Amino acid sequence: MRKPKWVIEKEQSKRAAAAQTVWLFGLHAVRDALMNPARERLRLVLTKNAADKLGEAIAASGMAPEIVDPRKFSVPIDPGSVHQGAALEVKPLSWGSLEEVCVQGEGAPLVLLLDRVTDPHNVGAILRSAEVFGARAVIAPARHSAPETGALAKTASGALERQPYLKVRNLADTMEALREMGFLLYGMDGEAEVTLDQALDGATGRAIGLVLGAEGPGLRQRTKETCDKLVKIDAARGFGSLNVSNAAAVGLYAARAHM
Repeated sequence: MRKPKWVIEKEQSKRAAAAQTVWLFGLHAVRDALMNPARERLRLVLTKNAADKLGEAIAASGMAPEIVDPRKFSVPIDPGSVHQGAALEVKPLSWGSLEEVCVQGEGAPLVLLLDRVTDPHNVGAILRSAEVFGARAVIAPARHSAPETGALAKTASGALERQPYLKVRNLADTMEALREMGFLLYGMDGEAEVTLDQALDGATGRAIGLVLGAEGPGLRQRTKETCDKLVKIDAARGFGSLNVSNAAAVGLYAARAHM
């Protein structure tokens, strides 16, 4: 009996995910991945200078690096990438289920949800802020979001190895699931009438999810409708705006201060 098309596509998707690898680059990103016991590492390519700087991490990982000439640093990354003579091929991290991370995870009951934020530099900066302020997870849809890449990892400056970055099939459905887990969901929108501080004043002791959209388009309509409340960052002047990574940092700081 012939398999239905959707079954074949699902199996192909699973095989593709299993075969997926990521090239991390830069001394900080490679060092932290080498020191992360949860990271499945495949191939380590270094210049002699980078190997000297990463000696402790290499020893901890048990990997045998390939030492190459700096002029022949031939790994599949963007030629313009500032790799600092270090590149590491890895498998994407697996953080576990939404409930395991968001309800049972370490840190404050605080999560970030990203609605089609696709710039890896923005997401890397958001992961870094999420780690600093102790968020349990950064959550994004599997499609139309920044994938786990070397550029993201370099901007995250090691946070990618420690800060859960969950990919979900449907953001609105995930928001509903978080609400059932006890989270209040605040969509950050510059046109909102209520400030984030005002909303948080009435939410002391509650688990909080901050929802941010891509710069320009902002939150999609369904995402807005799924939020408990739309909020804005109180600005000193009536014009100007923050980029999404800065807005995330301000939101995390405010939310953590109210917990």
